[in-house]
Amino acid sequence: MKENIFEVIMYLFENYMDDNSELHTDQESLSVELKQAGFLSSEISKAFDWLEGLVSLKEKTLPHAMPNKLSIRVYNQSEQKKLNLECRGYLLRLEQIHVINEITRELVIDRSMALETGDFTLDHLKWVVLLVLFNQPDQEEAFLWMEDVILDPVHTVLH
Repeated sequence: MKENIFEVIMYLFENYMDDNSELHTDQESLSVELKQAGFLSSEISKAFDWLEGLVSLKEKTLPHAMPNKLSIRVYNQSEQKKLNLECRGYLLRLEQIHVINEITRELVIDRSMALETGDFTLDHLKWVVLLVLFNQPDQEEAFLWMEDVILDPVHTVLH
């Protein structure tokens, strides 16, 4: 049995999403297929909730919620626990090279915190960044860059 919400999300991304489309099938038939693929009903439901949260965040980005470009992001204790130093440094570097901006960073942090996984790794974070960029308008170039980083093992260092 596949028991990880992250695995469900990755399965959906790899099998049903491309850079020009959303999920092509309704949630019920996807649930049936995911169960046949070995995923637990509870994890399927959590994955759908996670993806719905991603979509709703896109719709709720308000101008007054935008961080100031001169501000410094301070991570609270639970964020520090989930996002280790390597993950936080990676997010900072992505910002510095303009792959993500302050808003995208906050969306990535929110979606990372919403993932129920015991050991959140840098690889998990990279996939969350990719999914957030996939869901954001006008982020095609950043999405393609991030996709190359994830799928091409030579891209282990950011330049």
